[in-house]
Amino acid sequence: MTTMTEASVREFKMPDVGEGLTEAEILKWYVQPGDTVTDGQVVCEVETAKAAVELPIPYDGVVRDLHFPEGTTVDVGTAIISVDVGGGGAAPAPAAEQPAAEQPAAVRPAAAAPAEEPKAAGSGRQPVLVGYGVATSSTRRRPRKGPDVPVQQASTAIQTELNGHAPVAPAAPEAAAPAAPAGTERPLAKPPVRKLAKDLGVDLTTVVPTGPDGIITREDVHAAVAAAVPVVTEPQIAPAPAAVQAPASYDTARETRIPVKGVRKATAAAMVGSAFTAPHVTEFVTVDVTRTMKLVEELKADKEFTGLRVNPLLLIAKALLVAIRRNPDVNASWDEAAQEIVVKHYVNLGIAAATPRGLIVPNIKDAQAKTLPQLAESLGELVATARDGKTSPAAMQGGTVTITNVGVFGVDTGTPILNPGESAILAVGAIKPQPWVHKGKVKPRQVTTLALSFDHRLVDGELGSKVLADVAAILEQPKRLITWA
Repeated sequence: MTTMTEASVREFKMPDVGEGLTEAEILKWYVQPGDTVTDGQVVCEVETAKAAVELPIPYDGVVRDLHFPEGTTVDVGTAIISVDVGGGGAAPAPAAEQPAAEQPAAVRPAAAAPAEEPKAAGSGRQPVLVGYGVATSSTRRRPRKGPDVPVQQASTAIQTELNGHAPVAPAAPEAAAPAAPAGTERPLAKPPVRKLAKDLGVDLTTVVPTGPDGIITREDVHAAVAAAVPVVTEPQIAPAPAAVQAPASYDTARETRIPVKGVRKATAAAMVGSAFTAPHVTEFVTVDVTRTMKLVEELKADKEFTGLRVNPLLLIAKALLVAIRRNPDVNASWDEAAQEIVVKHYVNLGIAAATPRGLIVPNIKDAQAKTLPQLAESLGELVATARDGKTSPAAMQGGTVTITNVGVFGVDTGTPILNPGESAILAVGAIKPQPWVHKGKVKPRQVTTLALSFDHRLVDGELGSKVLADVAAILEQPKRLITWA
């Protein structure tokens, strides 16, 4: 077995690549054991709840071990790669020859994983390498499985009490310690699973877990409901090794299941939180945008816009910015803790973008201060970055108001849900020719429907209506971009 000075081995831990994030999925490794790395070299790409980010390593050395395979979700603060910085350059020992104490902890691709041991008093969060800030509060995690932490013991005790016998436990390097007395630990389950059980009226103490380390999964809760019995009468079989690393999706004879994680998971949680926190009101207006479409064609030929993408969204965004300037109270947020309405004197304009990883909403910082060509440039960069999957976490934080263009899918309109922390979102429907009364005659005109959703705690019907009416008026007569400036 190859020996190596442990003092020369550095463990690179999963950093907080965005403010307050607690986990990230390893998408791709760019190095392998035995490779030489230098300070600042990108070693892997990870996906957080906000974006895909490349991680540079902060020191020179030789890669000793990769602790997790691609596709694994890892808690912030957990070591993901070992590097020998002493110059030894010895090849890493095979995983099978490593002592049990050196085996990687807590692989949890599609379920919760045992997390890193609590840090000593006074120690801080892992420094941020990519992103733009460190949250002031530390993340609470379950202790790592070991002889001093009876997590597995408690799970075994709960199942023993329910079934009358102990379940079949997954193989472990060490023999399991005697089970802790029943009732010393509550059933292990993630917060979303606990909420699901509460909504369905399921007592988690009556559900037999099948997840890793005795964790109750959503499937366990649904199975308990379907069976309509609180317990099972047969011992639980440990999951097959193939289940430890769930694929991106998997098929059965009649359905396809896609694990919800990363951006999709965060979007789902944010939308549920927004829908059930802020009282939504949505108003609609149908408007003749024929003159706006003519202006779009004229701007495309203008030398000031050479090399820039000019489309209706550019003028819609500018119209919304003018409407906000005329009605500044709509650009606000609700501070629940202070019970205050916070009116923003800047506009970080969010643009909802559909990407292969799910819906994201990057925003243009200080959009109100940009000229029309500058706004066109920022929109082009935002869309291109989002499509390439390179949007940074910072680009998706701090938005104040959002536009979602559902018209690109041929949809007439919708009732959009507010982006969390914002007070308004404008949905733009498809622009298409329709019969319209123009100068006393019915003529074919370019028409679209706009929908404005707003938080009724801080935006009343009058204010919301004024904003929507202003946007419609500008798109009907785009010269108002000048007269109302």
